[in-house]
Amino acid sequence: MRRPPRHGIRPLGSVLEAVGQTPLLRLRGLEAEEGLAAASVELYGKLEFENPGGSVKDRPALQMVLDARAAGRLAAGKGILDSTSGNTGVAYAWIGAALGVPVTLVMPENVSAARKQITAAYGAHLVFSDPLEGSDGAIRLARKLAADRPDAYLYLDQYSNPSNPKAHHLGTGREIWESTGGRVTHFVAGIGTSGTLMGTGRRLKEENPRVRVIGVEPDDPFHGLEGLKHLASSIVPAIYRAEDRDETLAISTDEGWAMAERLGKRAGLLVGHSSGAAVAGALRVARALRDAGTPGVVVTVLPDRADRYFEPVRPGA
Repeated sequence: MRRPPRHGIRPLGSVLEAVGQTPLLRLRGLEAEEGLAAASVELYGKLEFENPGGSVKDRPALQMVLDARAAGRLAAGKGILDSTSGNTGVAYAWIGAALGVPVTLVMPENVSAARKQITAAYGAHLVFSDPLEGSDGAIRLARKLAADRPDAYLYLDQYSNPSNPKAHHLGTGREIWESTGGRVTHFVAGIGTSGTLMGTGRRLKEENPRVRVIGVEPDDPFHGLEGLKHLASSIVPAIYRAEDRDETLAISTDEGWAMAERLGKRAGLLVGHSSGAAVAGALRVARALRDAGTPGVVVTVLPDRADRYFEPVRPGA
């Protein structure tokens, strides 16, 4: 099966132009296994791992960098600084390389080896925070570095930067609306920085106020769903507004991991555990529609692939 190029037949002038316009895939296998199609419930996943940096975070990272440049905040000689659990760091790293801007990333020391290697391969400078403090520890250390060296760093602060949800308002939400022909009824996304949920949800509600926007978060502070936040025990992102979502679903680590494995073995989608949690939440919504006899079009986001979570195998292991 052949499909037209995502960005048309014209050559791109820059790799930056390859961000966005990711495919929306109907998850027909899950629909069949769960009896959704017979109940006129459709389930879709947006394949954000097809962005050039391999994740949904390419969208907000690019928007934050371009907006900072346009506002004159990214002066010559000043580098980008931010905290990250990995994906945004990869995005900053390749975007910085493409633009010739130095990038410093603060991340917990226990993030996957793949993420460390990818960001370093793009030339980013890595600073590691206490692994026991998680993403909040990385945030605190990034804030300290920015305060100590305001001349050297532009701290983009993805958790507070309005350009983060703006990227999804302009891109992800519009693309979902157009791809579904305006039929989307429910949007489900994991809560990390919350930019995807906030920006996409606002755009969809502008198009149709009846669209339900549903967040997914881990059910426990000590979870294994990398990239997601348990809000009650975390620093709540400044861009998060509870009133902009209709509901929040708590997903266990086991449920997210099991769904990621199911998607790999049954749907040919080798995705990360945050993707597994998002699809698990979307499937919970779809089942409720099925059981109520209510048709619907449920869309979620698959933030990244699983390969950047793999640890290298030691020789002789």
